[in-house]
Amino acid sequence: MMKRLILFMTLFGLYSCNSNAQKANEKTYKVIKTDSEWKAQLSDISYFVLRQAGTERAFSSVLNDNHEAGTYNCAACNTPLFLSKHKYDSGSGWPSFDREIKGNVAYSVDYKLGYGRSEEHCATCGGHLGHVFDDGPKETTGNRHCINGAALKFIQKKDE
Repeated sequence: MMKRLILFMTLFGLYSCNSNAQKANEKTYKVIKTDSEWKAQLSDISYFVLRQAGTERAFSSVLNDNHEAGTYNCAACNTPLFLSKHKYDSGSGWPSFDREIKGNVAYSVDYKLGYGRSEEHCATCGGHLGHVFDDGPKETTGNRHCINGAALKFIQKKDE
């Protein structure tokens, strides 16, 4: 009797881990490409960051020290993600913003370091952008969107 109970619980556990509920939580993005299409479109570092959830070296992005007016778009699909007026120098070595363009950034939880971090993705193509932390400027949002420069494409504001 005990062996049957153990067998039943094991089978039930395996079945429930493979349920349709998990598949329902998978996000479908508007821009979907094959891995080879992403590799052909993106630079090696942008592919590593956006498609493999990698992290560029701190202080390696030219966008970290960019102070021009404009918009920071997704390097994969060109979705506007952050405005230059919300960028600040966090000293972290990555472009940092105190807020995102609402609706254009999606979030998930990343446990790669053994604890939960709020991971940011492009809401249009699912590309990994970076993480958001609560140690940003207290006089604004208190958030620090710590973003890989390789995930971004800067569009300079045209003089009007």
